[in-house]
Amino acid sequence: MATAPRPRTTTRDPEELARRLTAWLDARLPGAKVSGVRVPESNGMSSETLLFDIEHSEPPVKACVLRLAADPAAYTVFPVYDMALQYRTMRSVAEHTDIPVPRVLWLEEDPAALGAPFFVMERVEGRVPPDVMPYTYKGNWLHAASDAERAHLQDATISLIARLHDQHPTEPSRGSALRRHVDVQRAYYAWVVDGLPRSPLIESAFERLGALWPKDDGDAVLNWGDARIGNIIYAGFEPAAVLDWEMAAYAPREVDLGWTIYLHRFFQDLTVGFGRRGLPDFLRRETVELRYAQLTGHTPRDMDFYTLYAALRHAIVMLRIAYRQVHFGEVQVPADPDGLILHHAELAAMVQGSYW
Repeated sequence: MATAPRPRTTTRDPEELARRLTAWLDARLPGAKVSGVRVPESNGMSSETLLFDIEHSEPPVKACVLRLAADPAAYTVFPVYDMALQYRTMRSVAEHTDIPVPRVLWLEEDPAALGAPFFVMERVEGRVPPDVMPYTYKGNWLHAASDAERAHLQDATISLIARLHDQHPTEPSRGSALRRHVDVQRAYYAWVVDGLPRSPLIESAFERLGALWPKDDGDAVLNWGDARIGNIIYAGFEPAAVLDWEMAAYAPREVDLGWTIYLHRFFQDLTVGFGRRGLPDFLRRETVELRYAQLTGHTPRDMDFYTLYAALRHAIVMLRIAYRQVHFGEVQVPADPDGLILHHAELAAMVQGSYW
């Protein structure tokens, strides 16, 4: 984990993108030039991100971020990248809530400009808990923080999720939002394994979901989707910008909460597996559930189901990323394809009911 090379995510040339972006921007802001183009070190595994500055006498903003749909030649993580939906979601969140989201500036749905649809938003300065090496390891600002500072960040993050769920308009009733959400994940898994070895573990997790299915789904609220601290820019220990809305959907509140809880556990479990202590007192399941209930009046329900669902969804993403590494010749498929899933032992324990 500490020495593995970063998986390949694109075949695009950043300098060529910068030239094409300058031509596109000049048509919207005559005389504008693009400068300082760079790929952030924390560039994600899905949509591509470019940072750049606008040189102009009256720019709407100077510091910008470009979010570009994934390179179809780079074995994409997801089958569809709806950049317009991300753009509209961020605008809607800004309109209806006090959640800090970057100001979105332009949406381009014509792939001719840069080879894929994209949008441009304002760049917010701050710091993000790192994924590589994970913030659960020593050597980063969050791990080095005091217990009180981490507790403050934790509380502010839970409050952010609670406010999103409470403030944004809910979805009009049209059947079970949870059923639709899980059906989308089933279809995604079928796409990931099409023509490739299937995962017995993922399929057993889907079966276990059926046995744990909630009696009451509850209201369908807007879920951030990728609700984790690695997608937040913090100013000090306060959220300054919430990023990565590509997995946003209407679903029960617990879908976001399960993801928040499990994605921290994913990093914590990996860290403990390498003989380190990590951050065992941070984002604990019982703490998140209790604080969310205090803030919203809604006591999270069926969390064994929702944390299993989070681990299952993450496993499908991890399997796809692993098969992308196979595609680029970075790894080989083992005899047991479940071995490609980093958290396969923890997911198996959840399926067996022994994890928590």
